[in-house]
Amino acid sequence: MRLTGRTFAVTVSAALILVAAIAVLPILSTELANKSVLRALRPVWTEAHWPFPTDPWGKGKAFRCRAADCGSEVHLYVRAKLGFCNCATGIADDTDLEQMGDLALIGGQAKPLGAGRPITVGSMRGRTRAYSVSAAQNRNGAVISLAFNQRCDMVAATVLLQHGASTSIEPAVLEFLNSEIMLKWAETTLGL
Repeated sequence: MRLTGRTFAVTVSAALILVAAIAVLPILSTELANKSVLRALRPVWTEAHWPFPTDPWGKGKAFRCRAADCGSEVHLYVRAKLGFCNCATGIADDTDLEQMGDLALIGGQAKPLGAGRPITVGSMRGRTRAYSVSAAQNRNGAVISLAFNQRCDMVAATVLLQHGASTSIEPAVLEFLNSEIMLKWAETTLGL
């Protein structure tokens, strides 16, 4: 069987499309899995008591999402740090996030689960990164550290996940931080 120029071009095109589809499939399936987790979970954030002692940054806001709503118990701690951010670069990399975030609130040894990534909360830009934590009192789990800034002022958010919980809750946390009530709190607290 002899292939004509047109048949050959169609065959090569079809093969290239198949290879591209195979290459993109893992990326799309991860994105769809994250969205399906969000659809399956209906996070309900309830304000809770700030459990940490007062430090130079003061108290922040604490929220809880019950296991029935988030798949496992999730605690979110958010507070402003006025004048703490690098005014020129913001939270540019993972080193900045580690220095400006609130991992110290949790205590214990935090080990990154991977590289951080940029995030946007309202008009503010920042970073997020997940960590495994070996904490005091045999409480192990995962933490997601987020920080975002406007000029020299920033907001640090820390998500405490119980042992065995998945960091796939991050999109729901970002959705909550981008909610009208949280953006209004950030605007008021940061004086935007």
